[in-house]
Amino acid sequence: MKTILLFFFVGIAVLRAAEPVKRVQTGLASWYSEGSQTACGERFNPMSMTAAHRSLPFGTMVEVKNLSTGRTVTLRINDRGPFRKSRMIDVSKRAAQELGMIHSGTAKVQLAVLN
Repeated sequence: MKTILLFFFVGIAVLRAAEPVKRVQTGLASWYSEGSQTACGERFNPMSMTAAHRSLPFGTMVEVKNLSTGRTVTLRINDRGPFRKSRMIDVSKRAAQELGMIHSGTAKVQLAVLN
């Protein structure tokens, strides 16, 4: 019986330690176009509709909306980053073009998890 209780408490500790990901987040996005390989092992392609996020699982589809322009893109998470604490997501160059943030380099965005 002690073993079952120990397992039960360990299970609860693990569940509480996991930080839930918010379904909608608002923050600063930046873009990147250099690199040879992503954290998930794919070859990096700046013309793909992909992004880097610190904690979302690889393959997660997200909708990113530039709050200044109103433009929206759907991206797949395939990398880790951004590495500046003030930023929430790094998008590929193509995504940045479609969001209208190439020249500014960053934009305030709203991110919604789709799956």
